[in-house]
Amino acid sequence: MAICETCGNDYDMAFEVHAQGAVHTFDCFQCAIEAMAPICEHCGTKVIGHGVQSGEHWYCCAHCARQEGSDGIVDRVMAGSATT
Repeated sequence: MAICETCGNDYDMAFEVHAQGAVHTFDCFQCAIEAMAPICEHCGTKVIGHGVQSGEHWYCCAHCARQEGSDGIVDRVMAGSATT
């Protein structure tokens, strides 16, 4: 059995997450998200999807990035728009 690093539960179905050279042990995805998900620098929510990055800053969406002064970030592009 392994102990979850977030809640301390000793659980027989715990799993490991290997990230940036470290190994983390959790008993559920909720605990993994709580421990590892970046936090939006505008609204404070956990970024559990793709989110957006501007420089060294993380945001949950383009709206929050723009509110913090990041220009040119959009949540999606118009159908048929080519990106290169």
